[in-house]
Amino acid sequence: MKTSYFNGKQFILIAVLQLLINSCDSFVEVDLPKSQLNNVSVFEDYATANAALTDVYSKIRDKGMLTGIDTGLSNELGNYTDEIIPFGTPSNSSFNFYNTNLLADNPEITEYWNATYNQIYALNAVIEGLEASTILSEKNKTQLLGEALFVRGLLHFYLVNIFGDIPYIKITDYNKNKIVSRLPTALVYQNIVSDLESSISLLPYNYSSSERIRPSKNVANAFLSRVYLYMKSYVEASNSASSIINQSELFELEQNTDKVFLLNSKETIWQLQSSEPGQNTLEAITFIFESGPPLMLALNTNLVQSFSTTDLRKSSWIKTISDGTSTWYHAYKYKEQNFTSVSKEYSIILRLAEQYLIRAEARAHQGDLIGAKEDLNTIRRRAGLEDSSATTQLEILDAILQERRWELFTEHGHRFFDLKRFNKIDSVISAIKPGWNTNDALLPIPQNEISTNPNLRPQNPGY
Repeated sequence: MKTSYFNGKQFILIAVLQLLINSCDSFVEVDLPKSQLNNVSVFEDYATANAALTDVYSKIRDKGMLTGIDTGLSNELGNYTDEIIPFGTPSNSSFNFYNTNLLADNPEITEYWNATYNQIYALNAVIEGLEASTILSEKNKTQLLGEALFVRGLLHFYLVNIFGDIPYIKITDYNKNKIVSRLPTALVYQNIVSDLESSISLLPYNYSSSERIRPSKNVANAFLSRVYLYMKSYVEASNSASSIINQSELFELEQNTDKVFLLNSKETIWQLQSSEPGQNTLEAITFIFESGPPLMLALNTNLVQSFSTTDLRKSSWIKTISDGTSTWYHAYKYKEQNFTSVSKEYSIILRLAEQYLIRAEARAHQGDLIGAKEDLNTIRRRAGLEDSSATTQLEILDAILQERRWELFTEHGHRFFDLKRFNKIDSVISAIKPGWNTNDALLPIPQNEISTNPNLRPQNPGY
């Protein structure tokens, strides 16, 4: 993340963090001696401690699971399910995802694991440094500690949803990390909730800037609502979502669908800042193409055709490209591929529409069908659609799943996670991909990780 200050001490800090995150192939190999942290005096003032944390945000934006480039989850899990189709030469790695031909030595899967655990390691170094600091003010310490705990929980959430049982890493001790074991998914979720609850207790209520790039209590609570939903803790999910939805002074659905993904959108809860002024999102660079056939990817025609012709999301968030003979489609949520005089779009991680859909689903599971339909219809009306005709609990839940498909496509793997949660991944994907089998609902643990640390065994079934 860019900062408005950059002194010599920060230059040393960033160099150390880059070495920390980029120099090792495996997270169990990462070891930054505490003497290095002390030598660069990372936590002697707020500027350097803050830089340590903002550098992690930049790594999340540029590398690993949540990056907007073509190797990120938004593209690859879109290929893996029914959102995206790859194009180009066989060297396009997305064909392995599209054809569900993934092996334990797949470089992108290895990248998900290694980049994310290196980001987690850096967060743990920040947490340990903050907790040991006797110089930083209590206000600054609690803010940064709250942010680091929130992001640590968020990253483990994505890991557990693509790999299943995983290690939950809270320390920087190399000797312990190199022999770590995988925790059952239920225990991983308990740790995620613990980190998020701790972050909520520490984070400030107000954003530090109008750009909403630094986590606040509301950011952590919004993500906690998703975690509770995935845990089937429906009362808690509904309450957490309500705490966000009810803050109309902060959050509001943009009724103009063309404004939803703009930098100053009232709907944004948390977003990642671009790397420099005037730059926009990596997602736009990945998804937009201006002529056919596409060089890398296009939206799946079945997804496009599933939208009603009157759905404003279809006209605002999908663009048609034709060469006069054939037609293709690309995601157009983010519209700025190139530099602009000032940045117009940042990469949105959390937004208000998801909170309505979380609460709708949680209410439906609790039997509050009227409330569930109210939330579902709020999203439909914004899209220019009539209210849902669903009446029974099952019909409403199916309608919510469909609405999530239309609302959240190409956003960090929602479709893949939703189909798994609704126990529909096999029936939906096997109908369009003959090679799909039940084991494909989890990605393989990278083979080099299992070879390095046998405590990570057994490998996920099917690999």
